[in-house]
Amino acid sequence: MSNEIPPHHVPTRRLRLVGMVFILVAGTVAVTGIVSRLHHEKDLKKENALGNIQNVKVVQPKYGPSEKTLILPGNVLANYTAPIYARVNGYLKIWYTDIGARVKKGDVLGLIDTPELDQEIFRARANVSTAESNLEIANITAKRWQNLLVTDSVSHQAADEKVADARAKQDILNAAKANLESLLAQQAFNKVTAPFDGVVTERNTDIGQLINQGANSGKPLFQVADINLLRIYVEVPQAYSDLIKPGMEAKLYFPERPDTAYEAKLVSTSNGIHVSSRTLTVELQMENKNGEVLPGTYAEVHFIMPSRKNVYMIPASTLLFRKEGLQVATVGPDNRVVLKHIVIGRDLGKVEEVIAGLDASDRVIDSPSDSILEGDLVKIRQGKEKP
Repeated sequence: MSNEIPPHHVPTRRLRLVGMVFILVAGTVAVTGIVSRLHHEKDLKKENALGNIQNVKVVQPKYGPSEKTLILPGNVLANYTAPIYARVNGYLKIWYTDIGARVKKGDVLGLIDTPELDQEIFRARANVSTAESNLEIANITAKRWQNLLVTDSVSHQAADEKVADARAKQDILNAAKANLESLLAQQAFNKVTAPFDGVVTERNTDIGQLINQGANSGKPLFQVADINLLRIYVEVPQAYSDLIKPGMEAKLYFPERPDTAYEAKLVSTSNGIHVSSRTLTVELQMENKNGEVLPGTYAEVHFIMPSRKNVYMIPASTLLFRKEGLQVATVGPDNRVVLKHIVIGRDLGKVEEVIAGLDASDRVIDSPSDSILEGDLVKIRQGKEKP
């Protein structure tokens, strides 16, 4: 009985062996799965990264020309323009010049009939004559009383009164003459004359019309303009105000003569920027002795100006319009996107003039996507650059 084997000893050892084998196999499977998943995630990230790289085309900023033409609208005015009003009341008796007539300084444009003023002058002449007669009597009387004073026939008081009366009569005569001279000066204004050489551009009166002195609220009787020399006024944007200098030459083009260029010279500026428009007013002058150009017309003014340093030209298709402002997308040394803010000088249609924000070495992305962001990885597509 002592040599018998326990009934459960052998199965327990086998179970342990089987369990160890199972645990070893399960661990191997788990480790293999984890390693495979890590490799898979790494490959997936790599594929995603490669999938997000954009293929872009870049252009190099080009230097602007050494000179550039700035074209602006201008208003043409006569060298002098004088609206002529009446200085006396009356009726227009006759006019001698109509619109378009060339006149010289002092030429009579019209004549005003002044019946009321003529009557005042008549009365003033009569007053002068009366004052002269009274003075003559007063002088004779004063002289006689002075002679009587020598023989003590009259008192000194009486003689002095006669002399004072003669002096008063002299003052009355002087006042009457001054009044007459004033009326005669007014009567001279019944002739409406040209203040300078020029052309009659307006005639707003006719024979028999009632004329009121100094009616500045209404239309002038005539208007004369000196068109031998023209003044052209132009509003220059603030961005170009530093390039505008007196003495600059400009060319003028007019709609009625589009193929003819007229020379003009810049003579002065307002030396101040208008707050409302951010522009500088400049004045040019142009000879017009043959009278080809009429005052009041519109002119297209071409300024030939030197370009600023570091001014570049880029295609309009490179611009990004965003809430942060006007930008362009450039490619950095690590092939990542760098967004740059720029300042546009002139919009030339398909080409933009950039006056700030770019360097000659920048690689500017052409036609960037709206979703492009700072730091995006890009790949440069080979191709011919846009001019």
